[in-house]
Amino acid sequence: MKAIKLLGTFMFVAVLVGRPTAQTTWRPAIYADHGMVAAGHALASEAGLSILKAGGNAIDAAVAAWFVQGLVEPNSTGLGGDMFILSYDAEADQVRFITGSGTAPSAATVDFYESKGGLPPDGPLSVNIPGAVASALMAIEQYGSKPLSEVLAPAIEMAEGGVPVSPHLAGSLARSADKLSRYPSTAKIWFEDGKPLEAGDRVIQKDIGGTLRTIAREGVDAFYRGPIAKQAVSYLEDHDGIHTEPDWASYRAYEDTPIKITYRGIDVYECPPNSQGHVMLQALKILEGFNLRYMGHNSASYLHVVTEALKLGFADRNKWVGDPKFVPPIPMAGLLSEEYAAERRKLIDPWQAIEGEAPAGNPRGQAPSDTVAYAGPQPMDSFVDPYDDEAFTLTTYLTVVDKDRNMVSITSSLLSGFGSGMVVDGAGFFLNNRMAYFGLEPDDINVLVPGKRVRQTINPALALKDGKPFVTFGTPGADTQPQTQLQFFLNLVEFNMNVQEALEQPTVISTSFRRSYYPHEVAGTLLTPVMLPQHVRDELAAMGHLLDVREARGAGAVKAIVIHPKTNVLMGGVSPTRDSYVMAW
Repeated sequence: MKAIKLLGTFMFVAVLVGRPTAQTTWRPAIYADHGMVAAGHALASEAGLSILKAGGNAIDAAVAAWFVQGLVEPNSTGLGGDMFILSYDAEADQVRFITGSGTAPSAATVDFYESKGGLPPDGPLSVNIPGAVASALMAIEQYGSKPLSEVLAPAIEMAEGGVPVSPHLAGSLARSADKLSRYPSTAKIWFEDGKPLEAGDRVIQKDIGGTLRTIAREGVDAFYRGPIAKQAVSYLEDHDGIHTEPDWASYRAYEDTPIKITYRGIDVYECPPNSQGHVMLQALKILEGFNLRYMGHNSASYLHVVTEALKLGFADRNKWVGDPKFVPPIPMAGLLSEEYAAERRKLIDPWQAIEGEAPAGNPRGQAPSDTVAYAGPQPMDSFVDPYDDEAFTLTTYLTVVDKDRNMVSITSSLLSGFGSGMVVDGAGFFLNNRMAYFGLEPDDINVLVPGKRVRQTINPALALKDGKPFVTFGTPGADTQPQTQLQFFLNLVEFNMNVQEALEQPTVISTSFRRSYYPHEVAGTLLTPVMLPQHVRDELAAMGHLLDVREARGAGAVKAIVIHPKTNVLMGGVSPTRDSYVMAW
């Protein structure tokens, strides 16, 4: 009883100091009527907007923007990557999901990779069969309104005419120079006089322009069962890779049923397994049992319960979620149920952080979780690490809403910066390094199996309110994605911030779970922005959180479009990171 009274007092103080006062945001929220695109680069947003203005729908615009992203964000996405597409069809009043998650080659076995010393972070053995092209073209064929040639036209023009290198891309090239310089096919495009291209240089990509023309003319078969597949497989064979033409020929994207929960009357949709999309939804269901507004925005008590809820979701991810075609039936209904959330909520101590990795629960029977150890006070932070945006170069995101209020939410990725580091000679596109997410232990639900889809961190989201489209949002950032997306969403719906304000708030990121990268270590820290008040950081450390304080801004690299519930006006924003940009008309 005493603890409850003390907690109430603490929450009362927190609410007085925790809610941000009115302020000028880094960028204004963008308001418009006819259509909007928020993407990781201005040229991608402009390409999508041009399709909307030409009468295309949200699917047309999103796919056009994505093809351009592969040219201007080659460190993050492209033809050689993976993609998840979550969309809302206003006419059908239906949320749909298309998975473009690639598969492991048929020769990719645990024994083979153990003989090579493990799963490599880059190079030819890090590449899975890329799924992004299949999902993008499925979306256009099934739900687009424009011919593929028109959707691809902006990307073809930019590839062959050239695009300028941004400072962000130049920084990524410099950081990855050692990896990229190993492959002549990469260096001939992205280096000049032995050095990576710099900001303001213009890169002309004739090879990928030709590849895009072939796709526009011949469709998906050209990429997986035609000349492009032959180029990619031959290139990998020349570098001792293990891909075969049948591996590529057998690949198919497919539609699946999205997962959802209702949070305080809002229907929130996410990607089903093999995605980690349930992590954000689980955390929301756990947090629904707390009075977050009373705690106060970004107070120590608020950030503590958000972090602990996410830890519990990640523990269940690592226990239960993998490729549903290869693992035992995933108890998703149980993981997202009210009863299970109530059981998991009991593990959150208001004063102490769970020590290390949280235990997984048992959603099949709602039996109590394993015994939980709680951490003692940690040292207060005495130094600040410089901001390192490497985690946010791993992936990219875009979202589109059109005049009919169709919504599209797309996350796509090569995995690490520039993926494997390898550009397919003659085809011009980077290949992913997605194999680095598999496990090699037999009891790991994400263990490598030929033909299996690795568990994905990419998880675009959207939400409906009162049966109408409300918000579409997502972010790059590997294991950080559900964490920054969750905190943006709570800023929006719990603290009534406008979309841009919600995207600019300080965000904490936990590493107290097995990370997705092999060998899946647990760092056990809480990445904390220095812009949080010192007393909040001190209180978090006293609760047992081991702080890793960073010079960071905003909610990851989240981008979002909100639809006004009364006027239907579009309101868009982007976090203050990378080359992100909103365009509208």
